[in-house]
Amino acid sequence: MPEFIVPDLKVVPREGGYARGQDGVEQILRAALTILVEQGFGAVTMRAIAKACDMKLGNVTYYFPTRDELVRALFDAVISSYEESFEAISHEEGASIDARFENIVRLILEDITTKKTTRFFTEIWALANHDAFVSERMDELYRRARVVLNELIAEINPALPEEERETVALFISASLEGTTMFAGHDKPWRHRMDWLETIACRAYLPLIKSLKPGDIRKPSTGQ
Repeated sequence: MPEFIVPDLKVVPREGGYARGQDGVEQILRAALTILVEQGFGAVTMRAIAKACDMKLGNVTYYFPTRDELVRALFDAVISSYEESFEAISHEEGASIDARFENIVRLILEDITTKKTTRFFTEIWALANHDAFVSERMDELYRRARVVLNELIAEINPALPEEERETVALFISASLEGTTMFAGHDKPWRHRMDWLETIACRAYLPLIKSLKPGDIRKPSTGQ
């Protein structure tokens, strides 16, 4: 697999923005991400961010008038970094569809072992249960992350209808993300992540290839 690494953030330049302004936006968002990872979401306040950036509070609110706007921008910058890495893999020249799919799976699982990813996502999972704003942002984040999985599944099994393909992509995304609690950064099964990568690749590809339209809609026949 080529060396693909997900950057912490990908800050999309604002229309008509100046380079100096863009630098300020990125500095603020990186400070917010660091505080979230090291101290938790509750510590992400405008004052804490201003202190971390050695800025006046007014300078932070100039770029982001409200905390919600800042959080929205932070989530967007996080998911944009994944979109960029996923796109590079999914369009890798000369690689087979099986190889591109496996590389996406391996990248997701390897990224889960990083401190940033383990702590960022577990924080927002917990918050999403009680905070509608965070829940909406999380849903958007994962919806965008599943786009490439959807595209690859369509290439592997073109016969699958769109709704079924989306459901398979959701299942794969959910099962991959679920490993965070067991094999993420500082988790008990971190040392077995290589094994989990192999299991995932061997399980998902045959599943996708074997599905026929309507298969997943059939009721369970478990004994």
